[in-house]
Amino acid sequence: MTITAHCLVKNEARFVWFAVMSVIDYVDKVLLWDTGSSDQTPEIIKTIKRAGPTKIDFKEVGEVDPAGFMKIRQEMLEATNTDWFIVVDGDEIWWNDSIKKVVDAINNKDSTIESVVVPTINLLGDIYHYQEEKAGRYHLAGRNGHLNLRGVNRHIPGLKSDKPHGSWGWVDEEDKMIQYRDPQKVFFVDAPYLHATHLPRSLARTGDILVPKRAHKLKYEIGIEFPRDFYYPEVLFKARPAIVSSPWPKMDLSYKAKALWQTPLKKIKRRLI
Repeated sequence: MTITAHCLVKNEARFVWFAVMSVIDYVDKVLLWDTGSSDQTPEIIKTIKRAGPTKIDFKEVGEVDPAGFMKIRQEMLEATNTDWFIVVDGDEIWWNDSIKKVVDAINNKDSTIESVVVPTINLLGDIYHYQEEKAGRYHLAGRNGHLNLRGVNRHIPGLKSDKPHGSWGWVDEEDKMIQYRDPQKVFFVDAPYLHATHLPRSLARTGDILVPKRAHKLKYEIGIEFPRDFYYPEVLFKARPAIVSSPWPKMDLSYKAKALWQTPLKKIKRRLI
């Protein structure tokens, strides 16, 4: 099976290099499209291209509003010629073993599955802390928790991008979300990735504010600390261009102060609802 990675980004300077480099060796092509970044995201992407990988299709599509998000995703689908594609956002950092498990599942199951769901580890405050599983609200592949649908068989009948950003998803010829078509064809792979969705993703606060809905994703919460011997994704230790900032800064005192009083309220709310 051949696989394309779809990476649609805007103001992802903190993590986009790590996200792309964590999957690039395991896919046949990367559609890396920028939707009007005002930070260093395009320059960082260009350093990846200059390093040699010819499999990257970099395109600056300009500003996209929430309604136009669906259209751009559809254009990415139409530009995909491989059997499968995986969605890799600019804040998703994969372990080698995890992305390999997803690729192996696609190759071993081939036409018997239509989509692949994986668990996510959602970072909080910094790269040293993560959100409790109780906060995971997704229901996919017969499971509940921190989950994401990341692999899609391009040959699903009538496959298309549908709904604006926030409620967007892939649907079939009957406008049914693909995760609800046939439960037997939604395959769960225990292959987590680090998800930085709740962290600042641009190098400046203004960069995050300019991205629709991102301000709501930044969470002030004291997460669970990873053990000292936690095995981080290999890409975090690779030599990186000078333009790529370190992923290792710790949360500052301002963040801690806000998180300390918000955390108990959020945990109570999760257990009551």
